[in-house]
Amino acid sequence: MRGKEIMKVNVQYDFKTEKDIKREVQRFKRFLKKEEMSENTILGYTWTVDYYLKNYGVITTDSLLAYKGYLVAGYAPTTVNQRIQAINKYLRFVNYKYHLKSIKVQQKPFLENVISMQDYKYLKRRLKKENQVFYFLVWGMASTGARVSEALCIKAEHIIDGQMDFYGKGKKYRRIYFVKAYQKECSEWLRKICKTSGYIFTKQNGELLSIKAVEKQLKHYARIYNLDPAVMYPHSFRHLYGKTFYEKEHDLPLLADLMGHASLDTTRIYSRRSSLEQQKIVNRIVTW
Repeated sequence: MRGKEIMKVNVQYDFKTEKDIKREVQRFKRFLKKEEMSENTILGYTWTVDYYLKNYGVITTDSLLAYKGYLVAGYAPTTVNQRIQAINKYLRFVNYKYHLKSIKVQQKPFLENVISMQDYKYLKRRLKKENQVFYFLVWGMASTGARVSEALCIKAEHIIDGQMDFYGKGKKYRRIYFVKAYQKECSEWLRKICKTSGYIFTKQNGELLSIKAVEKQLKHYARIYNLDPAVMYPHSFRHLYGKTFYEKEHDLPLLADLMGHASLDTTRIYSRRSSLEQQKIVNRIVTW
């Protein structure tokens, strides 16, 4: 099995001191930036490589397989594959001629932790009165399917144009569209705050909101608005978009394009019910 998973090479990489490791991680980070990877991805990849080098110190067949075994024993399959992806990116960076295989992830037969349309509309009503920045941010994610990292890149110019073009995850070209109601109301808000250009989701000091700040604030709103904290996270609104769009327009290829998915298998999850919806249906139907 090991022979199939990797190809043996003669060259070995050995990192004996913390200084060596730090220097190597910085080299890798510069490479990732040149690859135009997102800030979040760079953070995750460099953390993984830093951990690996500090704990294993050398790149060999055995050490890589030992690391994979450690991951499989202690983490969920999606996390394991994320770490393996990071290590494989590093192996390509140093011209290592083999890679670790990802593990098979069984897709759940239901959507999990997706905010309901009722709670989403309630959240919007509260935010409209209390925090316009988060009102338009939440509405923007839910009405475009944008990832939070993408939504934070929205500028006043994009609102005026009614659309936004960029390279999304995996450098896949993508266009998101702002619906008329969102474009109209957001434009009025921007005029009111005298914002004619640049990023629109910023703090009071003009600094761009971070993903962490958005995540933290959503959990805060979950507490004060008495909403389920499990569904109050940025990606929940992207899931709401995918789920609701599919319910109204059963066109998976179109939805995959709109969401920037490389594979229809990823998009297919939106053809499924949430676990709460499954439970309600079973309770209604099963009377025997």
